[in-house]
Amino acid sequence: SSREHKLNFKKSKEVCLSYIQDAMLQKQWKRAAEFLTFYIESLEKDFSTEYMGPSEMIWRIGTEILCHHSHSSMKEFNSFIEQMKTLGVKRYLKVCLEHAFHLLCNGLIDEAYQNLSLAESWRFGEQTVIQDKEMKLIQAYRGLLDYYSWSKQRNILLEHGHDGFEDLSVEQEMHSCFRKAAVNLKEIIKIPGVWDLFVKCYVDLLEFYGDHNEARQVLNEYAYNSKFPANPNAHVYLYQFLKRHGESKKSLISALKILHDIVPSHELMIDFNTMLQKSKKRKKRRLGLEVIFAALDYAGWKENVKAWNCLARQVKQIIISEKHLDWIKQEWNSRKDWWPAFHFSRYLAKRNWQENESLSYEKALVAGILLGKDCKYFKYISHQGCKAQVKRFRILKKFVNKHNPVYLRIS
Repeated sequence: SSREHKLNFKKSKEVCLSYIQDAMLQKQWKRAAEFLTFYIESLEKDFSTEYMGPSEMIWRIGTEILCHHSHSSMKEFNSFIEQMKTLGVKRYLKVCLEHAFHLLCNGLIDEAYQNLSLAESWRFGEQTVIQDKEMKLIQAYRGLLDYYSWSKQRNILLEHGHDGFEDLSVEQEMHSCFRKAAVNLKEIIKIPGVWDLFVKCYVDLLEFYGDHNEARQVLNEYAYNSKFPANPNAHVYLYQFLKRHGESKKSLISALKILHDIVPSHELMIDFNTMLQKSKKRKKRRLGLEVIFAALDYAGWKENVKAWNCLARQVKQIIISEKHLDWIKQEWNSRKDWWPAFHFSRYLAKRNWQENESLSYEKALVAGILLGKDCKYFKYISHQGCKAQVKRFRILKKFVNKHNPVYLRIS
């Protein structure tokens, strides 16, 4: 009966899909391809009136299989994708975009550009309006490839200099690419979202032609517009731009302050701490200590010599001046229960000494101040340093012993 046929078809379809999923999870691409073939053939033979809507599933599964299948070729992939484009107009632009990505991953830049250009000229009644966002993405990625062409032409000019008519044609081609890239990149970054690569390329274009005010405006908008999602990279790009153009320390610190609030473990916290330590304002130097302590809370910083040097130097300055010991105490109070095991164990002392003498020196100084002269880390490192007759370790030992009362005041 018709009802039994529908139930049987539905059951067999679900079983087939589970087999495909299982094969893909186990990276058995040949087996997955065979089951997908059976799945497509069963759909073609289905006489039920119920619409199954399998096109997107076939597109996504088929694409994944062809990307990994050992016997797959670019010709087969292109053929499959072209068929997928005709299966549903609602997904046409998405399929085109994925096709372009695949071509780019295989180094076929001209083919990807042609594919995006064809997609951009696509029109299908109301669907064109509905897929406005997808169309903007198509245009944006075409702009990215225009930027790539512009960059190539620019490098030719910079490498060979100006040399008559030949360079004139290169320069004209470069300006043409600039105009096309700028229009599309400018449009996409107006839409709230994360557009890191597009913003970087657009700013590069503007800087090359000396439009620094526009570049600054773009980066400020990207970093500070509340409609855009919080994005650490936006503040990194702004900071790098300001630094390139010799902006004031105040502007640089302002950009990095927000980055610190979002990602306290960012690698630029070294730069931030260095600037703050050099400040004459007590409030900024206090923030500098907070910044470097916060960075060292993260495992990725455990063996960062620069970070430990920054902390050791500032802690040493505070102790010698005998001012602001309360700064160290406030930072240490929230860490004294877990930093000793996290940073200053005997095991780490042995490993640090074997792998990096400079790291062990900086850490030993901090450990000696925060945990006193009886700290396992400090005792091991200072003993090994003195045993190896390294002068700075003898000086380190004397310094910590001399200022051991500081440990008692901090703890």
